[in-house]
Amino acid sequence: MKRRDFIIKTTGVAAATLSYSQLYGHIQKQIESTANQSNYDVIVLGVGSMGSATCYQLAKRGFRVLGLEQFDIPHELGSHAGQSRIIRKAYGEGSDYVPLLERAYQNWKTLEAETGSQVYYKTGLMYFGAPDDPFLKTVKSSSVKYKIPVDNLTAAECDRKFPQFKLPQNFQRLEEPDAGFITPERSILLFVEQAIKNGAVIRTKEKVIEWKRENGSVTVVTNRGTYKASKLVITAGPWAGKMIPALASKLTITRQAVAWVKPKKWDNFALGKFPCWILENKDHDFYGFPILPVGTFGGPLGLKLALHYPGAETTDPDKVNRDMKDSDEKTLIKFLNEFIPDGYENTLVMKTCLYTNSPDNDFIIDYLAGFDKDVVFATGFSGHGFKFVSVVGEILSDLALNGSTSLPIGFLNAKRFG
Repeated sequence: MKRRDFIIKTTGVAAATLSYSQLYGHIQKQIESTANQSNYDVIVLGVGSMGSATCYQLAKRGFRVLGLEQFDIPHELGSHAGQSRIIRKAYGEGSDYVPLLERAYQNWKTLEAETGSQVYYKTGLMYFGAPDDPFLKTVKSSSVKYKIPVDNLTAAECDRKFPQFKLPQNFQRLEEPDAGFITPERSILLFVEQAIKNGAVIRTKEKVIEWKRENGSVTVVTNRGTYKASKLVITAGPWAGKMIPALASKLTITRQAVAWVKPKKWDNFALGKFPCWILENKDHDFYGFPILPVGTFGGPLGLKLALHYPGAETTDPDKVNRDMKDSDEKTLIKFLNEFIPDGYENTLVMKTCLYTNSPDNDFIIDYLAGFDKDVVFATGFSGHGFKFVSVVGEILSDLALNGSTSLPIGFLNAKRFG
């Protein structure tokens, strides 16, 4: 694989000076102006969250990379849209993730430094749940093992600090001060912008028809052209099963409802007064964010919250029913009335997000069997993946270029499913 010896020159507009809509328009122009060629070192299928970070890492290392996206960048048809995503280190899903999160935090800071644009916002995060909740048990064990600050607040302390919540007396109230949120759409645009500046070719509204590996190279056929590369990286989100049919039976796509509402007392829920939060309530896990000023973050407008599990199952991401059901809204309203009494006056916006779930709800990052390490894939991010985007891009680039990575991903290999 040959390193390229050129960098495409782009306009020197500082990302930090642009509003979200200006940044979006600026990058669309850059995408349209990228060179059209047919041979690359690496092709990335899907330029959403993981794909954009992978294109960025590959181009930054000096390799010829093509990113193919079937929709626009960004878009609302998959898993990465929605204004904000929680980032945290004391990981309730499993302490094995924490070293990857440490690296992710570093990589997010690097992106901010390179672009002069903020994507990580430290708000603190509250975890709520019953005394025997297994998720919170792992949060505490992760914090102890990796020395992550997590404070155990008394009911009185929590009431003084965040009186917006109304909780059962016996609930745990854990606070992770260094947690917060990442802005997903802006992050994706920044990764794509940096990739283009380093020579990547990004093509949007281009649907992959087929890919194959023969004679030591990979060929990708789309509705607009045919491309070849030494390596292929598949980061197709809910469409991963369509790009890798052998993987389809291992993935379940669920439709999740996300809402932005008008609270009764708007100012009490504004950024700076209200934290990000996760509440474990039997089989229903909810999460939410403070109200973000639209002048800085863009829409939607209002207090954002969502139900983490369970979701309505679907089998085809191209045929998702995106009409909101009354039951979706009623579930969220009931939750707000019970636990955040001043949090609901009326619904402003409801949207659909897709989860790509693996059998054990852990990520799958590996080489595709039978292709001699020439095809790498990442999927199954199960509604908790965006905080890892900056490190997953690094991992996938390592795997494609080096045949291995020094980052600890052994627990995420595909072989665990047989």
